[in-house]
Amino acid sequence: MSGGTGVKRFIEGQDRGQLILLPECLDDYVGEDNPVRVVEAFIEELDLAALGFAGVVPEATGRPSYHPATLLKIYLYGYLNRIASSRRLEREAQRNTELMWLTGRLMPDFKTIADFRRDNGTAIQATCRQFVLLCRKLDLFSDAVVGIDGSKFKAVNNRDKNYTPYKLERRIEQIEASIARYLSAMEAADRQESEIAQAKSLRLKDKIAALREQMQQFRAMEQVVRAAPDRQVSLTDPDSRSMATSGKGTGIVGYNVQAAVDAQHHLIIAHEVTNVGNDRAQLSKMAQQARDASGQDALTVIADRGYFKGEEILACEQAGATPLVPKPLTSGAKAEGRFGKQDFVYIPEDDVYRCPAGELLTWRFDRVEDGQLLRHYWTTACQGCAIKAQCTTGKQRRIKRWEHESVIDAMQQRLDQAPDAMRIRRQTVEHPFGTIKAWMGATHFLTRGLKRVSTEMSLHVLAYNLKRMISSLGVRPLLEVIRA
Repeated sequence: MSGGTGVKRFIEGQDRGQLILLPECLDDYVGEDNPVRVVEAFIEELDLAALGFAGVVPEATGRPSYHPATLLKIYLYGYLNRIASSRRLEREAQRNTELMWLTGRLMPDFKTIADFRRDNGTAIQATCRQFVLLCRKLDLFSDAVVGIDGSKFKAVNNRDKNYTPYKLERRIEQIEASIARYLSAMEAADRQESEIAQAKSLRLKDKIAALREQMQQFRAMEQVVRAAPDRQVSLTDPDSRSMATSGKGTGIVGYNVQAAVDAQHHLIIAHEVTNVGNDRAQLSKMAQQARDASGQDALTVIADRGYFKGEEILACEQAGATPLVPKPLTSGAKAEGRFGKQDFVYIPEDDVYRCPAGELLTWRFDRVEDGQLLRHYWTTACQGCAIKAQCTTGKQRRIKRWEHESVIDAMQQRLDQAPDAMRIRRQTVEHPFGTIKAWMGATHFLTRGLKRVSTEMSLHVLAYNLKRMISSLGVRPLLEVIRA
């Protein structure tokens, strides 16, 4: 004690040996506004058998098992509190008063917990969709604007355990260089007579032998990679794929997670785990899922340039969603300082293009290229044109037009009228991905294989949506909605 006055200036803890009266019932440990009450209410209202959970009806013989509701509560509580590992959940069930309250002091072991996630993947994904239906019942998706994006998540697969032809070629080159380096060092050591040099020479021999063995393994792996359907092999998690990320030379081995997020409340309406490294074929599928889940007939879908593909935009419109996707600027002519296709004006009523010099390019013929029907236009006036050098290096400038190009033109007009569409997209989609990755920590997924990783992602999405609803509505109003 300071000052010797004998006045106690700190809050005192209790004596551990003293007998005390703890609250008699578990309910006293959990306040009325505790989010754990929402977990309890949501799961109690679910029809677990209809969702497809195994073990809802108890077996007539054998040891009694845990009810799926108990294990689902443990997982949902865990993911809400950044505890995804089954061993950590086992520990929490033994010491955490909120979990004791939630499970009625049941303490399953980690294997039971892990098996539940493994065996009920489809049902867990259905539970995630069920929560979206609850949000729909609250009429939260009336805004009908959705942002779609993909983000790369790491798999349980080291970059060194993933092989592509390019990676193998580089590793074999590195080994060859190392062997050459060691051989010259060995020759130098052999010229010296000392014992130290002899020992060094033996050490180098062992290293060279080990490298040659590694080379054999890589040569064998080359055959395996060549035989793989997409010429890629991951040893730890066979479904994971090597994917480029935005930084140079910073690829990861993992999954590309697609999400459709509503712009008003930032809730994840639909999501899907894929192992395709780019987003070009995902737009219409995600738009359709978002439309079904939100129950909105007219949906506006905003995505970035990575989703631009004519057929996808057409399919998106046919599925009843209005896409807003900017066109990537990939014009070779523009890059070389000449006029790009966007400098030619299409006149629909006459089916002609007007060039920068004012000449009209007329339709000549149709041809199918890469499965697309393209119409070809040109004019014979190019030869005598004063600004030909700014336009083409060939005999005449030709313009190709896709048969459904009007869909792209209409979308470009919508984009011109919605200047902040891309800002809305960034604010909508990048926030949930950032939040979920922060919860997951550096390792991201804990399970292996596309099916199990999809289950894990559904638990993260369910926890994320639940947390958003609790923060926007509050615990008690949300409880009333769930029980209504």
